[in-house]
Amino acid sequence: MNTLKLDLENYRDLLDEYIRTKDERALYQAEQFSKQSMQQNISPEEIINVHLRSLQELYPELPDYILDSFDFLMETMMSYGLAYQEFQALREKQLELKSEIAVAANMQKTLLSTVKPEMEGVDIGALSVPARQMNGDYHHFVVDDEGSLGVAVADVIGKGVPAALCMSMIKYAMDSFPELRMDPKYILGSLNRVVERNVDSNMFITMMYCMYNTESSTLTYASAGHEPGFYYHKEKDEFEEISAPGLVLGVSADAMYEQYERKMDKGDMLVLLTDGVTECRKGDDFIEQEEILEVIREYKHLSSQEIVESVYKYFERLQDFQLRDDFTLIVLKRDV
Repeated sequence: MNTLKLDLENYRDLLDEYIRTKDERALYQAEQFSKQSMQQNISPEEIINVHLRSLQELYPELPDYILDSFDFLMETMMSYGLAYQEFQALREKQLELKSEIAVAANMQKTLLSTVKPEMEGVDIGALSVPARQMNGDYHHFVVDDEGSLGVAVADVIGKGVPAALCMSMIKYAMDSFPELRMDPKYILGSLNRVVERNVDSNMFITMMYCMYNTESSTLTYASAGHEPGFYYHKEKDEFEEISAPGLVLGVSADAMYEQYERKMDKGDMLVLLTDGVTECRKGDDFIEQEEILEVIREYKHLSSQEIVESVYKYFERLQDFQLRDDFTLIVLKRDV
C-alpha cells in the first residue's frame, strides 16, 4: 500500500511537470506508472480518480463542467474495467490450457513414437505432421519373429485431445498383440473390438494394415474404412488404387475384415496415406488424385524417405504452409 501511495503522489508530480514543461520524459514515466498499475491490478477507474484528485490539488478552482465530465468518464471506464478484467482472466486460462496441451502433445509424441525398421530388400519412408499440436493420425511399424514387416496407418474421425487419446489406446492395443498373429484381418478384428468397447460411440477410427513378407515378397493388406492407398507398378510405370472393403473400427463388435494379397516385384512401391493428403486444397478446391500421383511420380527415383518429405513440402507450399488436416504419408519400396 505504501508503494502504491508513493506512486499516486508521483503521478501528481509527473502531471504537474508535463503541464508546465511538455517534457517527453514525463510521458515516459507516466507509461511506466501505467505498466506498474497493471501489474498491481489497479483498475482504469482508479487511475482516472487519481488523475482527477491530482488536478484538484494542482488547480483547486476547476470548473464544475470539468468535474462533471470526469463523473461521466468514470462510469464509462468502470464497464471497460470489468470487461478488461474478464478478458485478462480468460487470457490467463487460455495460456494455461495452451501450456497443458503442449505438454500433452509432447507426451503423445513420446507415447506414439514408432521406430522405422531398417530391413534388407525394402526401403521405407514415413512422415506424419499434425495440423495442430495434437495428432489425430497414427502410423506404426512392427517386425515379427519371421522377419515380416507390419505397417499400420490410421486416422481418427475427430480432432484434438480426444483423437490423440484414441490413438494412444490403439498403439498400446497393437503392442499387446502376439507377434505370431500379424495377419491384417486378425489385427483389424481385434482392434475393432477394443475400440467398440472403449471409445465413445460418436468417434470412429479408420485404418489400413499391411504385412510384407520379405522372403516371398508378398504384400497382404486389409482396411477398416480407410483412405485407399496406391500401388506403383514399375514395369508398367503406372499407379493402381488399392482398397479393401471394411467397416471403420468401433461401429460393430461383430465386424469381419477380408484381407487381400499381391506379389511385389522389384522396384514396385506401396503408398499409404491419410485424408490429410488426398484432401489438400488449392484455394477452395480439393486437389485431384491425378495431381497427387504425378507429384509422387516426380520423386519416385529418390529414396522412400526423400519421397515422403518432398511430397509433403510440395503440398505444404500449395496450401501456403497451413495444413488443414493431419498429414501422414508412408512409402514402401521393394529395392531388390
